[in-house]
Amino acid sequence: MPHNLTLINTIAAGLGLALILGFLASKARLPALVGYLLAGVIIGPFTPGFVADADMAAQLAEIGVMLLMFGVGLHFSLDDLLSVRRIALPGAVVQMVVATLMGLGLATWWGWGIGSALVFGISLSVASTVVLLRALESLGILESFTGRIAVGWLVVEDLAMVLVLVLLPPLAGFLGGTASGDGDTSVWQTLAMTLLRVGAFVALMLVVGRKLFPWILWQVSSTGSRELFTLCVVAAAVGIAFASAALFGVSFALGAFFAGMVLRESEFSHRAAQESLPLRDAFAVLFFVSVGMLFNPYVLIERPLQVLAVVAIILVGKSLAAALLVLALRYPLNTALTVSASLAQIGEFSFILVGLGASLGLMPPEGQSLVLAGALISIALNPMLFKAIAPLQNFLRARSALVRRLEARDDPLAELPVSTEERFLSRQVVLVGYGSVGRRIAAALQAGGQAFVVAEQNRELVESLREQGIAAVYGDAADPAVLIQAHVARARMLVIATPDVMAVLPMIETARALNPTIEVVVRSHNEDEARLLQSSGEGTVFLGDAELAESMARHVLARSGA
Repeated sequence: MPHNLTLINTIAAGLGLALILGFLASKARLPALVGYLLAGVIIGPFTPGFVADADMAAQLAEIGVMLLMFGVGLHFSLDDLLSVRRIALPGAVVQMVVATLMGLGLATWWGWGIGSALVFGISLSVASTVVLLRALESLGILESFTGRIAVGWLVVEDLAMVLVLVLLPPLAGFLGGTASGDGDTSVWQTLAMTLLRVGAFVALMLVVGRKLFPWILWQVSSTGSRELFTLCVVAAAVGIAFASAALFGVSFALGAFFAGMVLRESEFSHRAAQESLPLRDAFAVLFFVSVGMLFNPYVLIERPLQVLAVVAIILVGKSLAAALLVLALRYPLNTALTVSASLAQIGEFSFILVGLGASLGLMPPEGQSLVLAGALISIALNPMLFKAIAPLQNFLRARSALVRRLEARDDPLAELPVSTEERFLSRQVVLVGYGSVGRRIAAALQAGGQAFVVAEQNRELVESLREQGIAAVYGDAADPAVLIQAHVARARMLVIATPDVMAVLPMIETARALNPTIEVVVRSHNEDEARLLQSSGEGTVFLGDAELAESMARHVLARSGA
């Protein structure tokens, strides 16, 4: 056959082997991402047998980066970030600085230059959003307050990494790498010009893009063609990413991120995410395969102690720093352990950064292999860390007096003020969770004149509720002390509107122990969970889909006169 089949060979080998190894990894209860990376190792130049075209794989990886960042931008919610800003913003910044300093110190001790050590340290400081989201979804806590903290934390890390990717090329010469641009131009002029171009691009996207691209999406959607809609979404992601690099000199990653952000403004953003998901997933797999091709497995034999040091920073160093920060901000031990487990891995941004660092002469080959080894090992061990949260929490409470003092420390938000009116202390409704469902329930209770007390894990939200004159206590309602402070022993009803599935049964057990006659109303998220709660006699259970179907059916019957 006369045609050049390099592209087909690379895609076929990459996707086929990734499917097999991803399947085996899932069967072994490991993230499929581990299988994708191993697929790249097998078809890479450092292992015998078939070797895929590295240049072709790199170009496919660029498309994967665009679509990955487009997906991050498409799901980026400023409101969600603002709701946890007091913990996610300072926590992410401090944790990244601590982890960067640990990596920088380690690399400097190895004799690396300051630029290489800095890139190495930053690459160890940021966790994988892909791995985190899949872990939280599997545990059913993605929509919980703790889940929102973890996601918000990583969003801040992602934004910081986008800034690093923008600033690294103009600073490469100053850091000892390959200088970009004109050699006669000072680093400050280069940096100023880069920030000016990035500022112009961001302003254009926020001012024009937020209006133009949602309008284009609406026009295409009005044709009724699913193919055109999908094509519009993908063309916007890749086209904006390419135009940002060609016209403004910014990275593909930043352009694709803002493409997702502006398309989020459209009422079709959810559909855009769904339609583009298969293509994003496919190219994301190729991205991870291409990353695996860069990994030299002999580093595990040649530099075992260095690999262990890298893994120690990822699993212990930055995770411990994150846990201490969460506790210092007066959040519960469970939240601290969950956030620390969420950060105990590195992923896509680390790969992008080390690849950019290598192209700029700021990352030695062994540095890439060490980062990739740390990623493979940390991602493989991450599910085990989540499973260890509950046993570790119980162990610390039983063995550590300090932990018990931290959990028992006085917090003005953890109990109702002395001046709270009597109607909030007897025959009231205890409402657990003040999310989208809880807010609607609270509004209905207020309109009906029914007193209620809110139990919520978001400190800022509890402060805001008290300023509005609403009785609220801060803490995890699975902890008996929180329900006691909400005076559940004298309450009329307990309404659980939190999406935290794992905590529902402990809340009900505590409430029934303190108040055997209390009526319990529970929000359920799926039929299996609803059947479990109903079969165990845990009060009245409302399933979202079922209630929506009944409401729509009543409306249809009323309008049809049946």
